[in-house]
Amino acid sequence: MYLLRRQAQKPSPEDDSAQKDAKVRELRAALGPLSGRNLKYCTDGCLRRYLEARSWNLDKAKKMVEETLRWRATYKPEETRWHEIAHEGETGKVSRANFHDRLGRTVLIMRPAMQNTNSPEGNIRHLVYLIENGILNLPEGQEQMSWLVDFSGFSLNTNVSVKTARDIIYILQNHYPERLAVAFLYNPPRIFQAFWKAVKYFLDPKTFQKVKFVYPKGKESVELMKTFFDVENLPSEFGGQATLKYDHEEFSRMMAEDDVKTAKFWGFDEKPCHIKNGLSGAEVVPGPLPIAPIAS
Repeated sequence: MYLLRRQAQKPSPEDDSAQKDAKVRELRAALGPLSGRNLKYCTDGCLRRYLEARSWNLDKAKKMVEETLRWRATYKPEETRWHEIAHEGETGKVSRANFHDRLGRTVLIMRPAMQNTNSPEGNIRHLVYLIENGILNLPEGQEQMSWLVDFSGFSLNTNVSVKTARDIIYILQNHYPERLAVAFLYNPPRIFQAFWKAVKYFLDPKTFQKVKFVYPKGKESVELMKTFFDVENLPSEFGGQATLKYDHEEFSRMMAEDDVKTAKFWGFDEKPCHIKNGLSGAEVVPGPLPIAPIAS
C-alpha cells in the first residue's frame, strides 16, 4: 500500500497578502481605541512594519508598538525643532542628502570625523530629528531610507561612545522598525574594528544583515554601490562623481521649512518661522514659508 503525500504548498502572493492584512487588523483591534497623535502614527503601514520586525507575532508586535507610543509620548520627537539642535549639525556630521538611491529612498549621510559635541543626548536627539525628517520626505509608496557613512578622517577620539551607539541602535530598532533599508560603511579604517566588535552585538539579526562594509578597491563593493546609487549623484567620498558639500546655513533653511511641514502634519498650532542663520543660538524670525505636501 502506497501512501500519497501531498507536498506542503506555499501560499500564493494573494493569500499571503490577505493573511498579512488580517494580521494588521488584528493588531489594531488588540491595541484598542487610539486617538490624537497615536492614531496619526499607527497607520496600517506602520503596524505592518512592527509586525514584520517581530516576524508577524501579534503579541510581540503589540508590545513593541505600545512601548514606542510610550516613548514618543515622553520623548516627543515630532516636537523637536531644528533651531533647538542646529548646533549639533554645524559640521554636517549627519545630514539629509540632496539625492536619493535608485529606489527613490531618502539618504542620510553620516561623517563620524565631523563630530563636534560631547553631548550623548544632543547627538541622539539630532539623529532622531533627522530620522523623523527623512521619513517626512519619503516619496509616496516608500517607507525606508538608506544610510551612507563616510569614514574619511575617522578616529576613536571623534567617535561617539559605545553606550551612545547602543542607545541609538536601541531607538532605531525598537521605535523605527523596518525604516532602515541599508547602511553602507564606506572604507572604515582598521581602528574601527574594535568599536564595531563592541557594538555589533546590540544589532538584531535583521539589522545586522543591512549593514554593508564597502571598500573603494573592492570590485564587489564598487558593484554593490552601483546597484543602489547612480554614480553621477553619489559623492566622490563614496566612490561617485558628485561633490559632497555641506552648507549649514542653507541646510538650516531647508530644515526650518520642513519644521512647518511637520507642524502641519501633526496638527500643531504653530506659526511658520525660518532660521536667520544656522549657527548655535540662531535667531528665529517669523515669516512665511511654502508648505509642501507630505508623503504619508
